[in-house]
Amino acid sequence: MSFAIAERWFEFERLGDGITRIWEPHVIRLMQCNIWHVRGRDRDLIVDAGLGVASLHEASRHLFGKAVTAVATHSHLDHVGSLHEFAERLAHPAEALRLAAPGPGASLRRDDYPPALIESFERAGYEVGPTYITALPQAGYDLDSFTLQPAPATRLIEEGDVIDLGDRVFEVLHLPGHSPGSIGLWEAATGVLFSGDAIYDGPLLDEGGDGDIPAYLATMRRLESLPARIIHGGHDPSFGRERLVELAQAYLKKRG
Repeated sequence: MSFAIAERWFEFERLGDGITRIWEPHVIRLMQCNIWHVRGRDRDLIVDAGLGVASLHEASRHLFGKAVTAVATHSHLDHVGSLHEFAERLAHPAEALRLAAPGPGASLRRDDYPPALIESFERAGYEVGPTYITALPQAGYDLDSFTLQPAPATRLIEEGDVIDLGDRVFEVLHLPGHSPGSIGLWEAATGVLFSGDAIYDGPLLDEGGDGDIPAYLATMRRLESLPARIIHGGHDPSFGRERLVELAQAYLKKRG
């Protein structure tokens, strides 16, 4: 199949409150991760790192006024592709092995994954075409050259740990279910939650090798009671507390 060449690979949206959403418009919705940049007084924060088809660090350099801490909310392909580009990398211990040694299985082609896995995505409500991208980042890009680079965590973070940007402090919440070491970052002072794939306003995935429905139910009960004002998820648009409760209750009704 033939592909157009993308004019630019990343898009940027400043949301206010020092937060910028970054995303890859030429990646299919299933794999189109929200990448979050948070400006801090002493250092900046990157939450998740996209698919890694093009350099996130190079494209986002205009945002970085100081040192950057990159956090992986979990180790799935669409969230860690450019993680290796950052010198400081934080992740939960349950995701650390896959980050350090991602193995040879990453691909941009549907047919390189087990049919049962693709079927689980489609059953959840995602449309999966022959490739995970709809354009090329530059002329001559070879889809078969795509791989995940090792990105060993430089610091392991668990429930209750904090990430201090100088004027902003985020608490780590362990939110398993989508994956064993899925985490969120909670700023109690502002009511901001970066939730990764624990919850977002789209079809949630709890099947496959990493899914754990009982753990996910416990996570949803926790999120239902969290006094979050705004939730910035791993996919799809941000939303408020009312929608958070609706999404959590819908999952609990479906799986509980």
